[in-house]
Amino acid sequence: MSLSDPIGDMIARIKNAQVRNHKKVALPSSNFKVKIADILKSEGFIKDYKIDNETNKSILLVDLKYHSGNPVISTFERISKPGRRIFSSAASLPKINGGLGIAIVSTPKGVMTDVDARKQKVGGEIICKVF
Repeated sequence: MSLSDPIGDMIARIKNAQVRNHKKVALPSSNFKVKIADILKSEGFIKDYKIDNETNKSILLVDLKYHSGNPVISTFERISKPGRRIFSSAASLPKINGGLGIAIVSTPKGVMTDVDARKQKVGGEIICKVF
């Protein structure tokens, strides 16, 4: 089965798993999804992730993080979609929730947060926002 929006599928699976208070969520792996999971881990939105290569298709296992029974990720939204790509320069990157959240940006220098993109003065495609 081919997906038209694999990043949107990743976001939906994580949101659905958090609504049901699951500890882990499994989803098809790709390099781009691993980079997003790495950013989520470094920013403290998820506990950990690992890649399972036991079968012929690799699976990304994400350990979700909760604080006093509530998910740490309160909002996880896709910004740039396959039908409408959203690009931004370094100066006009949005501040998410007054600086409390992050925007994940795909730049020519790799996938990074909006804060890192501003520091490196590089713009790109705004993938999603998390807070």
